[in-house]
Amino acid sequence: MKVINKKHIFAKENAERQIMKSIPFNDYYKEKLFSIPLFKELPDYLKSEILKRLDFRLQEINENTVILEQGDICCNLYVLLEGTLEVNIIDANGNEVLIEHIESPRAFATPHLFKKDNRFPATFRTLEKSILLTATKDSTFHLISKYPDMLKSFLCVSGNCNVCTTMRLDVLSRKTIRERILVYLLKRLDKDTSTVRLTHTLTQLAEYINVTRPALSTEFNKMEKEGILKRKEGNYIELNRKAIKGII
Repeated sequence: MKVINKKHIFAKENAERQIMKSIPFNDYYKEKLFSIPLFKELPDYLKSEILKRLDFRLQEINENTVILEQGDICCNLYVLLEGTLEVNIIDANGNEVLIEHIESPRAFATPHLFKKDNRFPATFRTLEKSILLTATKDSTFHLISKYPDMLKSFLCVSGNCNVCTTMRLDVLSRKTIRERILVYLLKRLDKDTSTVRLTHTLTQLAEYINVTRPALSTEFNKMEKEGILKRKEGNYIELNRKAIKGII
């Protein structure tokens, strides 16, 4: 017969409470909540309904804490009100690959809430102390089904999340380091401009496109010598669109 160690269970539950601590919802977090794209453009009456009908809780989470693991079932609407998350996947070879960094305030993983296969495709980990709002699936569905404005906003945000995932996979599908770098930069260009700001450090970018840091630096130096790109102050990079057309 298996003996249950109650002290061990209590210690584990106590540790989890220390990592994720429930905190009260106040006007400060209310302002944060209604600044995210999912809720920002909604009329005031609907924002009031959200506060009344959305079944949610607020948690303060320590740095370097895994809050959701790849393969977990998505049972809630998740909104990061403060902090930064690192999103990673484990590929077919067992390698950990950086997908993106999620900056607050922002809802995330929305496309997975109502999918048939609603397992998370990635692992989400805090990079700093963070504030996370989680709302139940049922209460979220009630609001979406009752208010067309809410449905429209949810579909728009979910669509944008899918675009981010598609962009990431497009980068990783390229065979050479040069192609991965250029696809990454081109996808972040504004219209009618040839300059893009590099928001990742070189170490983060190397993880993002799944190459080594030295190989990334070497390729950047080669492309600069060949006139394909030019690095400027403030982490800005100017791209030679004409030269890039012959590569991608």
